[in-house]
Amino acid sequence: MWFGCSAGVDRRRHDALWAEYRRESRASVAKRDAGALFAEAKELDRAALIEAVLARNPDVAAAREGLRAALAEIDQATALDDPMVSYEVAPLSVVGDAPFGQRAEIRQRLPWPGKRRLAGEAALAMAETEAAEIEMVQLELAQMASEMFDDYYAVARGLAINEAHRVLMGEMKQSAEAQYIAGRAAQQDAIAAEVELAELERERLGLEAERDLVVARINGLLHRDPGAALPPAPTTLELAEAPDGSSEDLQALAVELRPQRGSSRARIRAARAEIAMARREYYPDFELMAGYDSMWDMPEHRWMVGVMVEIPLQRGKRRAAVEQAEAEAAQMTFEDESVVDTIRVEVDRAHRRVVEAKALVELNEKTLVPAARDQLDAARAGFTSAQNDFSAVVDAEENLRSAELELEMARAELSRRQAALARTVGLVPGRPEGGVR
Repeated sequence: MWFGCSAGVDRRRHDALWAEYRRESRASVAKRDAGALFAEAKELDRAALIEAVLARNPDVAAAREGLRAALAEIDQATALDDPMVSYEVAPLSVVGDAPFGQRAEIRQRLPWPGKRRLAGEAALAMAETEAAEIEMVQLELAQMASEMFDDYYAVARGLAINEAHRVLMGEMKQSAEAQYIAGRAAQQDAIAAEVELAELERERLGLEAERDLVVARINGLLHRDPGAALPPAPTTLELAEAPDGSSEDLQALAVELRPQRGSSRARIRAARAEIAMARREYYPDFELMAGYDSMWDMPEHRWMVGVMVEIPLQRGKRRAAVEQAEAEAAQMTFEDESVVDTIRVEVDRAHRRVVEAKALVELNEKTLVPAARDQLDAARAGFTSAQNDFSAVVDAEENLRSAELELEMARAELSRRQAALARTVGLVPGRPEGGVR
């Protein structure tokens, strides 16, 4: 019993990792036919897109298989060596008159108590780093999906604004032609309107090409044909969820939630197990044997049992192994401190960028767009009353179109930055519960 002490690892952590690998909370989405995705949706939804990407993207499946491979390492690390069986026969006893001579032996190597448990602990900790890798992949994919959703919205709004201004410019062209017929405008005014309509057509073609590229990228994340159809983009943008709080509060939250930190701490646990393993190498391993030798004259001597003990004389090698393990543990600890510093800087930067983006959206909504609309109304009224020429109307229309596009781009950029802040803290944008699980 002393030689067979338990090599068990922490079953709670071990079972939790297997549960993570077998997780099927999104299996129903993953198994759906690619063409059936969003089939009943009237418009594309951010949360639904993110969930579909996390369920279908092969990068997540690849990370899960990495976890399965790491879990398989635990059983290998804690397993005993295979027993050795030998069988010998005296050749001359087979052909001669001498009694048949044979010898059989079985041996089993047993490590010093605790070595297998520590090896299992180190392997379990490394498996936890693979679980953290799954979370990192999920966070990255979720942010990409959220940002592409915003791109999809922005280009759709750009096309809608373009169409509205084509209608507006058509009306302005008719007004210019009417003014020309009445003798209150030049012929070149209608030509200027025609040029502006051509420019709007050129802009529309570019936006449609950009939309097709965004659709292809979204479908790539969804692991389906790049040309597959998507539901229309929403007409009103619901911003990506972002955690509330000051930069300091979010930094503290991120230090606890970010999977990079979980991976770093798991590596420290593995390194500490390696230290304990290196110290156990000062204690000898054993080998048990049992054998039968028919060539002994006395039957009492034919059966043999024994034990072999390793003599750990090379203490310098063992001291070096302990020193190496301690140095690696210290290295992991310093790297963890570096990870914390990096996380804090990333969160603070992301938080500042969100504050900046909110200010830009407010400036566009409350000042620039209303001023551009007023400018266009005044220019059109002035042209009708012959107080300004048609070029002022065209310039005002261009300014309004630019302001409206900038507002939609600012909203999309705010949403992107909020998604980035959520990921930086360790939360999935677009998922109400926030976490990656």
